[in-house]
Amino acid sequence: MTINKQDEQAYKYTPGMSRRESLKWLSVLAASAALPGLAACTPSSTPMTTSTAGHWPDLKLAPISAQGYGKDPNLIIPPKSAWPRTLSAEHLSLVAVLADILVPRDGDIPSASEVKVPEVIDEWVSAPYENQQRDRPDILATLVWIDDEAELRFGLKFVALSPSQRLAIMDDIAYRTEQTAAEFRHIAETFSRFRQLVLAAFFCSPQGTKEIGYLGNVPIAGDYPGPSDEAMAHLNQVLKELGLSDYAYTEPS
Repeated sequence: MTINKQDEQAYKYTPGMSRRESLKWLSVLAASAALPGLAACTPSSTPMTTSTAGHWPDLKLAPISAQGYGKDPNLIIPPKSAWPRTLSAEHLSLVAVLADILVPRDGDIPSASEVKVPEVIDEWVSAPYENQQRDRPDILATLVWIDDEAELRFGLKFVALSPSQRLAIMDDIAYRTEQTAAEFRHIAETFSRFRQLVLAAFFCSPQGTKEIGYLGNVPIAGDYPGPSDEAMAHLNQVLKELGLSDYAYTEPS
């Protein structure tokens, strides 16, 4: 078979995160309040319905039989029975390219692949827990669909496409709206979940939390200064509007 030169130069993602780190990151992502909240990134409230138009991969996925860690996981030294990861090297590269379209490098702020988001997505679709297993078939089918669509349009895998070719596909599936063509409605819905996971994983990373200004548990030197006058005024106004002014803080006499 003749190999297209562009195929030979296709991007290849290089994993660089230890299993301990990816499992720790998975636990943070699973507990993150940001994950369900990112549904607001979808600009349409159009009901989620599956269309039979277009192509859709019929994946035969073997069930995950590995055991989880229970309610008290050891993330310092993960057990040897950690579940096997799912994504192939080719799919990790695809996740990296897609993730960097969603979160590209911006000056000193790294891209999603630079903070190793693909490996966290791999842990997510491989973990034997209910939420992760619910996402697994849709995320894996999304990756297969995108490569299939790239082959149908351009005769190449998605990672081997030019930037303009990649964006031509992304423009059709980026969001599910009333204007979305029937053949792209299903993939637009599943891609929405993929986008949520990528964004949540990025903003759970040290670089992502820094970008949104989250400081975490930072000790304060000396006595606690209390909230600012502006914050107190805002709180008191909210309490007033709720009819709870009796509960507003007052300085002891």
